[in-house]
Amino acid sequence: MAAMAERKKRRSDRAGRPRMRSPGRPTVARREERQRFWAAIARGVPSEDAAVAAGVSPAVGTRWFRNSGGMPSVSVAPASGRYLSFAEREELALLRARGHGVRDSARQMGRAPSTISRELRRNAATRGGNLEYRATTGQWHADRRARRPKTAKLARHEPLRRYVQDRLAGTVTAPDGRGPVGPTVRWVGRRHGRRQHRRWATAWSPEQIARRLPLDFPDDESMRVSHEAIYQALYIQGRGALRRELTACLRTGRTLRVPRARSRRSGKHFVTDDVRLSERPVEAANRAVPGHWEGDLIVGLGSSAIGTLVERTTRFTVLLHLPPLAERGTARTKNGPALAGHGAEAVRAAIASAMARLPEPLRRSLTWDQGTEMAQHAQLRIGTGLPVFFCDPHSPWQRGTNENTNGLLRQYFPKGTDLSAHTADALAAVATALNGRPRKTLGWRTPTEALNEHVCSPRNANVATTP
Repeated sequence: MAAMAERKKRRSDRAGRPRMRSPGRPTVARREERQRFWAAIARGVPSEDAAVAAGVSPAVGTRWFRNSGGMPSVSVAPASGRYLSFAEREELALLRARGHGVRDSARQMGRAPSTISRELRRNAATRGGNLEYRATTGQWHADRRARRPKTAKLARHEPLRRYVQDRLAGTVTAPDGRGPVGPTVRWVGRRHGRRQHRRWATAWSPEQIARRLPLDFPDDESMRVSHEAIYQALYIQGRGALRRELTACLRTGRTLRVPRARSRRSGKHFVTDDVRLSERPVEAANRAVPGHWEGDLIVGLGSSAIGTLVERTTRFTVLLHLPPLAERGTARTKNGPALAGHGAEAVRAAIASAMARLPEPLRRSLTWDQGTEMAQHAQLRIGTGLPVFFCDPHSPWQRGTNENTNGLLRQYFPKGTDLSAHTADALAAVATALNGRPRKTLGWRTPTEALNEHVCSPRNANVATTP
């Protein structure tokens, strides 16, 4: 037994590295998978889809993105041909299992024998005392060895870190020196909400801090840092330099960095080429035929909202009642759709109910902006036969009739008020008042009169008038 143990020990010693404890469970994916993931992120692909493209689960991709603050954790540059790839390691493992020697394996793989010899010695599985070679274990050892643990400059340079942190998150004081002033905001680990107080800070941008350092310390070369290094210290967990909650002091207040390609995307994922505004019928543009609608939401306090639908030709207005969940008295299914408020399911149901009360010739098209409340536009078209078209991003003038009407409605529903306090009957009363106003663009007729005139024309004689 002693001789056998000594022989195993010698085999293990031939690996060329000291005896070590197990480094733990291998990582979820290899370097190649992470490179494919971040390459997809750089193209603007969502985290879940990028994970599927990389060969891992969507949950893993989301975790990678959040833990790295939206910044690549590995270089996306292709690996140098100097080192073996995982495919070559798999080929080498198969050749070794068939009994091929070092030189024969190197000849078949097109590699130098010394490269194969070093790979078998350095990256072999030696926990059992033998020099067994497995591709996964070899790639694991190679990835671990390729890491270059280097302490960030902001973590090891205390004066520089204090300078950056004071310019970024320093307190705001009154002109007489008393302070701090401003609201007290608790860090909750995510971006500040809409119409919420934000922490007051000196709030220099990372680029302002980096550019100011040479002016404040012209003779001290150690007091230099790039703005990208500051962003990495803020967003990437585990850097040990700046706390993650200091992202609240940035202008955007984002807790995750948004890849540039994502910010340049032309719209929401549910807006395809066949539902863009350019595909809307030409008759909708000249307003000659009624039945083409424009829609939007007006939002109030506490995420309350009212839906608005305006007919382009006659300016006839319909208001959608979108009560919050508490008023409906129904329990929401966990992870289910938002059945109330201005979620996609609630908005779809409200539009479908309003369109069902209109004659078919008045249901020709609906134009909306690219808000997520219209994510179920396909189901709306199937249920009502009403095609939905979307404006270009940040182009409210493409549905100018609706924008003008929303401005008129603010007389009844001012900004910053709770819109959920208004009942469906109250909204119907406001819509009736608005439709009873004479309009200059209609020759001083009211929208109700103009709509009834179109409906009662000889071409639509068999269609009932609107109420």
